[in-house]
Amino acid sequence: MADLTSLQAGFRNILKIPELRNRILFMLALLACYRVGSFIPTPGIDTQALQTFFDQQGGTIFGMFDMFVGGNLSRLSIFALGIMPYITASIILQLLTVVWPYLERLSKEGELGRKKINQYTRYLTVALSSFQGFFTAVALEQTTSTPLIVPNPGWGFRLMTMVTLTTGTVLVMWLGEQITERGIGNGISLIIFAGIVVGLPGAAGSLFAEWQMGERTVFTILFLLAMMLAVTAGIVTVERAQRRIPVQYAKRVMGRRMYGGQATHLPLRVNSGGVIPVIFAASIVAFPSTLGMVFQGEWVQSLTQQLSQGYPLYNLLYIGGIVFFTFFYVSIIFNPDEVADNIRKYGGYIPGIRPGRRTSEYIDTVLSRLTTVGALYLVVVCLIPEFLITGFKVQPIPFIGPPLDNFLTTYDLDFITTGIGINFYFGGTSLLIVVAVAMDTVQQIESQLLMRHYEGFLKKGRVRGRRG
Repeated sequence: MADLTSLQAGFRNILKIPELRNRILFMLALLACYRVGSFIPTPGIDTQALQTFFDQQGGTIFGMFDMFVGGNLSRLSIFALGIMPYITASIILQLLTVVWPYLERLSKEGELGRKKINQYTRYLTVALSSFQGFFTAVALEQTTSTPLIVPNPGWGFRLMTMVTLTTGTVLVMWLGEQITERGIGNGISLIIFAGIVVGLPGAAGSLFAEWQMGERTVFTILFLLAMMLAVTAGIVTVERAQRRIPVQYAKRVMGRRMYGGQATHLPLRVNSGGVIPVIFAASIVAFPSTLGMVFQGEWVQSLTQQLSQGYPLYNLLYIGGIVFFTFFYVSIIFNPDEVADNIRKYGGYIPGIRPGRRTSEYIDTVLSRLTTVGALYLVVVCLIPEFLITGFKVQPIPFIGPPLDNFLTTYDLDFITTGIGINFYFGGTSLLIVVAVAMDTVQQIESQLLMRHYEGFLKKGRVRGRRG
């Protein structure tokens, strides 16, 4: 009861602060615009035939990609590509920043350099969106279904689809940037968050309908709910976990006043990358499957199948992508040399560690260990629930695959390779994004309230987001 009263007081405090209230209303208004655009179809498409096609793709990578864009892909709305081209462009620019001296110099020029890199990211987003939009049109024309998804194929349809989808992606990118700048929270993450959340009621309704028709047992549903609660609890625990490195500041006399002398700590989060590595990895593994819809050939189709949900190659690339982008993203947002230099500059030191290079090495070692744990946590959270969705396809594994598949079939353990066929909305990736983005947004609102000497949502403790 006390927590409910505190929550109500928190909402009342939000309404008392004009700037915070306007930021939240602005964010909600732009998210509403995004949802309205999600129901504007791309011209030249038979929506019923397209929906039938995507119903057959529910257990593949296209089902997960459709979840990220809030169902826009299965409807082929003007926002069908979603924010993924912008994320892919950001990945490319961040990778080039490491290897291209020009971009590396820009990244060190502060706000001006950051704006220039953002401008290049927008240009690359337009190029990638045009490329994906064109080949999406070609893939839809080549899809054989009754009735046809594209009743009148040709260059007119291809160019119109390319321009429509590119314009939609640019608009989504602009909405995300406006939310980040003038709203509350990270705009890109909130757009993906909104796309997932709006699908949860429909997914729950489908699960209930399957139970009524006898396709699901009560035990299966209870097991699914228990897994969701366990995964959510694990996400909240790890997202709030941090390693506090003690820092002692020496006393300094400036004029007639004495400064320093206090002990504080340097908080290092277990999962400093948040949901960004997962989104990056998902966008990378989805790209080859998109090309497989366009290019024909036995080896292309074989590669596309190997990159389908649950297959060994997909799992390896997904795991590798998550681990790589976790370390890569943390290396971008956290510089141990800069932190050690700032500590030394203000007369601080870590007890038992010499200032300067030794401090930097110590912080880097601790951060590397925490990042390793954070990467493994992301892998477990994303893959274990997806095992329940599609299972792990062991058949393609050389030498041991076929015998292991026969063994599992003989002893009625088929669920290991087939899963239980639940919806992607109940998977670990979607839960991670929803919980992490919600915690981060609430933490920013808390910071705004506390900065103005108002009580936040919680009195006993504070919500620590990704940037905690």
